[in-house]
Order: sequence, then structure tokens, then C-alpha cells
Amino acid sequence: MIQIEKYEPKYKALWDKFVTNSKNGVFLFYRDYMEYHSDRFTDFSLMFFKGNNLIGLMPANIKGDTLFSHGGLTFGGIVSNHRMTAHLMLKIFAVLREYLRSEGVEKIVYKVIPHIYHSVAAEEDLYALFRNNAKLFRRDIASAIYLPEKISFQETRLRCIKKAESANVKVKKVDDFKTYWKILEENLAKRHNTKPTHSIEEIECLHNKFPNNIKLFATYQNDKMLAGVVIYESNNNVAHAQYIANSEDGRKIGALDRIFAHLINKYRKNKKYFDFGISTENEGRYLNKGLIFFKEGFGARSVVYDFYELST
Repeated sequence: MIQIEKYEPKYKALWDKFVTNSKNGVFLFYRDYMEYHSDRFTDFSLMFFKGNNLIGLMPANIKGDTLFSHGGLTFGGIVSNHRMTAHLMLKIFAVLREYLRSEGVEKIVYKVIPHIYHSVAAEEDLYALFRNNAKLFRRDIASAIYLPEKISFQETRLRCIKKAESANVKVKKVDDFKTYWKILEENLAKRHNTKPTHSIEEIECLHNKFPNNIKLFATYQNDKMLAGVVIYESNNNVAHAQYIANSEDGRKIGALDRIFAHLINKYRKNKKYFDFGISTENEGRYLNKGLIFFKEGFGARSVVYDFYELST
């Protein structure tokens, strides 16, 4: 018999330990990360028990009659351990739908954890979504490099890298988020009329809580920062480029290309994938061709981030 419990602070240690030992969990699911924006989301995270044993987690929030898994995270469906089976996941979905109906929830928006973030095979939820007639309504496309495989950069990227090297552009791992955030904010405002998802206060807070997971790499010419990339090291598999920005001066001399060449070589030693993130807008209906061309120039190829809707 499967029981469902809403997450409460008393479960924090149990929740975090389960994420650590899961087959598809990442540090984004730790409570200290999820709760930095607790003022924006009404938490409705769920825990699935079989007897006294915790068998799954679902980071989630609720808005109106809809449950989101989770609105403040890039992805995040059901987190499971190595004992999860297809049959058990079907049981979880059956109990979940019944439980949510009793709570007045009519719809689930479910964000699948992309397979590159799995430590071992963990797609039981995809089968359960299919069996429960869930509808795929959004598919973002990300670009990732499989690092164990030897890859070749396109000539355009190689020229930019050489230009940066000739200009004595250096890559450094730094903690100067304030300087970088000014470059990022200016870049996003000018080119996309948007702002970073995280404020400078939030990203510094998260970096301080997760210094081994959230890192800033920047290029410098002499002492001037030109470009940067925030890396989320999510587990043993993936390094994910979360924020990417180039200054006008950096754009002229290939400063961003220089960073990626450095990072790809760096993470080849201890990661399986380098994830550049998505290049789509409008729920996947619009592909930013220039952006994905840049990423594919380093040898990256496509990974999908899927979103499903499911009636309870």
C-alpha cells in the first residue's frame, strides 16, 4: 500500500538524503535550493511511502487547481531510487491522481527530468504518463555534448577561440558575481528585453549555499571581465551552463568561445555531458537558430526537455 505525505520541514533531512541517493535527483531538488523562492510559490511537494520506506519524491507547487512539478525549477518530476520499477511507478500515479482529486486538484503540469541527468535508467515515469493519457504540450530543445566522445569544433568557433588567445584572453573561476551580473543584465536587456531569473542577491545566496555546484567562469583581458558562464554541476553526469553572457568588447574578440573551449576540456575529465541549455521559446514552438547554431558549433547535439499535462 502506497501512502502520500505532503512535505513538511520535519522531513528535510530525509528528503535531502533521498535526493542524494536517488537515480535521477540533482542538487536543485535539495530543500535549501527549492526554498530560496518560497515566497513566490505555494509548496505542495509530495513524498511517497511504501510502509515505512520512502520510495519517491515529487518537488511541486500548487496554483489554483493545478499542481506543477515544480514551477520554480527547470525540470523535476518524480525522483526515485534504484528500487523503482515500472509496476511500482504505475501504482504511484494511480494513488497520486486519487490523492490530488481529494485535494481539489484537477490538473498536473509535469516536467520530465531529461535522461542525461539520470545516473542510471529512470524513465518509469514516462511510461506511467503514457498509460495515464498525459498530453505532451511543450518540448524545449537543449544542446549537450557527450564528453567521452571526441568532438570537433566548427571552423567559425575555432577562429574565435584563436582570436581570443591572440588577444591574451584568460579564463578564470571567480566569485565576482556582482561584476558579471552587470554584464548579464545589460546583455539580456539589450538583446532580449528580459532580466535574469535570479537577482544578484539570490544567485550569491545560492552560490554560498552550494559552492561546489554553482560556479562562475569568466574571461578577462588584463583585469577587465569580458564574458562569463554560470555553471550548475548537477551530479556526476552533467555540467549545465545556466547563464551565458558576452560584453560588446568580448564579442569582438571571441571571449565567450574561449570560455566554452576551456570548460569543455575541463569537464571532459569528470563529467559525461556538458549541457548548454535550451534554445527555444514560446513553449518550444520557436527555435532560436542563431543560438543553437552557436552551441552546435562546439559539437553539441539535441536533448529534449518535455512538459506534460495530466488530468486527475
